[in-house]
Amino acid sequence: MTIELWMLAASIALGMVHLIASSHLISWQRGYRWTAGSREEVVPPLRGLPNRVDQATTNFLETFPFFAALVLITHVINHHGALTIWGVHLYFWARLAYLIAAALGFGLVRSLVCWNTAFIGMALLFVALF
Repeated sequence: MTIELWMLAASIALGMVHLIASSHLISWQRGYRWTAGSREEVVPPLRGLPNRVDQATTNFLETFPFFAALVLITHVINHHGALTIWGVHLYFWARLAYLIAAALGFGLVRSLVCWNTAFIGMALLFVALF
């Protein structure tokens, strides 16, 4: 298995961490009875750590399909090299840092450094297609 596919698998695992952390933090704030219920009643917005992790999860889920598609396309057309290796590493490690920065409340670092670094990783994968 290529490095690119390994990092795709690692990113899938990271996505699962996002979902589990977000789900449990939301349940912790709103209660497990709410989580198991119909969720039709109006609830106050999330606050603090559950809110930050939930936003990080949403952001991850917005970028991951593009990343996965790029990795799979580069694999299918057999374009492997420095750009793809840098791209997958930048994406994965920046997304991990994004989750940590979000959980710790480092909004500026999260947005300016982590998100842009992950995007650069995807851009490298896109460039590698050509």
